[in-house]
Amino acid sequence: MAVLERRLQLLLDEQRYARVAEEATRRGASVATVIRDAIDLAYPSGYEVRVQSVRNLLASADGEPADLDDAAWRETREAMEAELVGRFA
Repeated sequence: MAVLERRLQLLLDEQRYARVAEEATRRGASVATVIRDAIDLAYPSGYEVRVQSVRNLLASADGEPADLDDAAWRETREAMEAELVGRFA
């Protein structure tokens, strides 16, 4: 987990705060955590974008190669993903 070292003051209208507070309560988390998670979702780091791109590429492969059964194809895809993520991380 990253060290939290920057303080930010944020003003929200009542409706936005209510939505964030409700989500925090639902998750059992702080309002600050919900806001940090929303930032990460809206503005992913370059690494996260590259990893998701690799996963999307692998997921787009329709079906499995004819010479591989389900387990072998799953194992092959996992190996490909690990190698691609390593290269582009």
